[in-house]
Amino acid sequence: MAEGHKISLADEKTQYEFTPALKNKLIIAGGVGLAMVVVGILLWMLGIGLGGEHGGTHGESHALAGGGGEEFHWSKRLWANLWLCTVYFNGIALVGVFFVAVNYVAWAGWSALIKRVPEAFGYFLPFTGITLLALFFIAGGDLFHWTHADAVAHDPILKGKTPYLNTPFFLIRMLLYFVLWYGLFRFLRKLSLDEDKITDYKGYLKNPTIYNKMVYYSAVFVVVFAVTTSTSAWDWVMSIDAHWFSTMFGWYNFASIFVAGLATTTLAVVYLKEAGYFKLVSEHHLHDLGKFMFAFSIFWTYIWFSQFLLIYYAHIPEETIYFQPRLFGHYRGIFFLNIIINFAFPFLALMTKESKRTMSFLKIVAFAILIGHYLDFYMMIMPGTVGDHAGFGLVEFGCILIFASAFIYVFANSLSKAPLIAKNHPFIQESAHFTQFN
Repeated sequence: MAEGHKISLADEKTQYEFTPALKNKLIIAGGVGLAMVVVGILLWMLGIGLGGEHGGTHGESHALAGGGGEEFHWSKRLWANLWLCTVYFNGIALVGVFFVAVNYVAWAGWSALIKRVPEAFGYFLPFTGITLLALFFIAGGDLFHWTHADAVAHDPILKGKTPYLNTPFFLIRMLLYFVLWYGLFRFLRKLSLDEDKITDYKGYLKNPTIYNKMVYYSAVFVVVFAVTTSTSAWDWVMSIDAHWFSTMFGWYNFASIFVAGLATTTLAVVYLKEAGYFKLVSEHHLHDLGKFMFAFSIFWTYIWFSQFLLIYYAHIPEETIYFQPRLFGHYRGIFFLNIIINFAFPFLALMTKESKRTMSFLKIVAFAILIGHYLDFYMMIMPGTVGDHAGFGLVEFGCILIFASAFIYVFANSLSKAPLIAKNHPFIQESAHFTQFN
């Protein structure tokens, strides 16, 4: 792997090309995913693959959330899958912007070379925002028990949460999240691209006005991100199990989406390097990305275990009910697989220095982490929406394929619209010659 002092910035391919071949592959993949969803729905309509007792009721978690006694309809599983994929990919898109912002706030130099990669994730936010809003209008009653006025009227717990969990305030918060996220992202992106237009680079180094603005507004974004990722997690995920709450859930949600976002960034950087871009990205940059995935996989495990242990030890019924279907019921297998794929595998696989610097190894681990944290969100959302009727079939895999294809398409298209290298970033030379003494 070439080191920074052997290659100059002039040798870099500064413009990413979104090739027609890749476009066609992504369109075909999305079409295949859509076909899988359609076939899966047809099978569900025939009573095939729905899980649970056909025509029966939801599992215990959903029953205690107010879903028991209802006739199960296949559409609920469809809405739950669409909600799951939208929330998951929204988290990845948002973490891309957060990763750039937090590196600016930290005055980090090592990431300047690759910052345009996670920066491009933010363009997917309008798609997730529109999808979430549409899904709530179409299927809010199937996903959130607290949206039913008659249920709230006869439930003292839901009634006590009404000042926060009510449809108008929920929609106001949702709109506010995306206005803040996307508005700040576009402003940061504009500053980033304006920096490329600077012609007097030496004068810019003496007075880096744009960079200082980036630092300031990145700090604003980090504060907004810190608050809204917690509240949006309460709204979109935790309120599905409306009788349950956890004071650690915001942190838990952040840990999960952050690791997934890091894995996506790592995969993108590695694939771009293999395609002939990022010649200056060295084993030291890859090592840092690997260390991030390693460290935050441990952080996720710490939050996961802390939340679980406190609830398990206290053994309070209104808290332990959350883990009944997950640990002892229909989701028991995924519960333990979640620990293995999100902690044991990345912990053991990324423990050595060499593994963090090997591109093929990083791809395997990053891909596993993405699967693992999809399962993590699956565990958060499915028990409270479809209960024992959850499973993995054509619709689940089709939804994943549709959203992954759409995300990659938007990402690649956005990446091709601007220079791949932020040539006027004050720390670009530091990043180009980045080495670690370890």
